[in-house]
Amino acid sequence: MSIDYTDVGQRIKRLRMEKGLTQERLSEAIGVGPSHMSHIESGSTVPSLEVFIAILNALDCSADELLCRETKAGKPLLNSWLTEIIADCDPTETKILSDIVIAAKQTLRKNRMND
Repeated sequence: MSIDYTDVGQRIKRLRMEKGLTQERLSEAIGVGPSHMSHIESGSTVPSLEVFIAILNALDCSADELLCRETKAGKPLLNSWLTEIIADCDPTETKILSDIVIAAKQTLRKNRMND
């Protein structure tokens, strides 16, 4: 199994920004330099377990929130996020998004079969 550290880093960045934190403030809170934090968010550096736990505590989030696409247990969280995304959509937008998801799923499965 390979972990997409770029994806994990993007989720760290999104949560950091939602909390109104700069990279510098988060890096200070977890005891690393700003450039190290930048590399974690870009996926070019893999955080140690100690740093990962410090990030979870600083962002007040669970490991599931950052690793949901990397674990089977994360599927309910992804489903919840999808529900949140469409919560404020009108019926037309919901239908369009549903059609897009169905088409994307079919394309993914077709491409997987061709690999």
